[in-house]
Amino acid sequence: MTTVTKTVRFDAAHVLTNHEGLCKNLHGHTYRVDVSVSCGDGMPGDMVMDFKELKRIANETICDRFDHAFMYNTASPGETEIAAVVERNGMRTVPIPFRSTAENLAKLFFAELEKKIAGLSSVRVWETQDSSAEYRK
Repeated sequence: MTTVTKTVRFDAAHVLTNHEGLCKNLHGHTYRVDVSVSCGDGMPGDMVMDFKELKRIANETICDRFDHAFMYNTASPGETEIAAVVERNGMRTVPIPFRSTAENLAKLFFAELEKKIAGLSSVRVWETQDSSAEYRK
């Protein structure tokens, strides 16, 4: 099995409603997302996937949508209220139907990328330099 990984980055704000710690407050991160694609020993040619193509798909699917946006949980009245203010002031938002934890984002990104990338093996979302969550099927 051979695996290749491409890393993309985006900046976004969020809040974790009902969290006990400081993340209950509005804050942001520079997210790093590692997208990995694997192929067995019978891979065609000498590449699992072209890095340029992997980067293009990851940027279109993740960064173009989430970069410099406020991610909010549509099930949270407080987050929805913040998003309404953000939108009224001409700023970007990304509605998602769950809390914007690194774990949930990794699963969301995997589901969206899986439709476009054959052999997608994992997606790892880094919220800080030393904290990440990985989703793999």
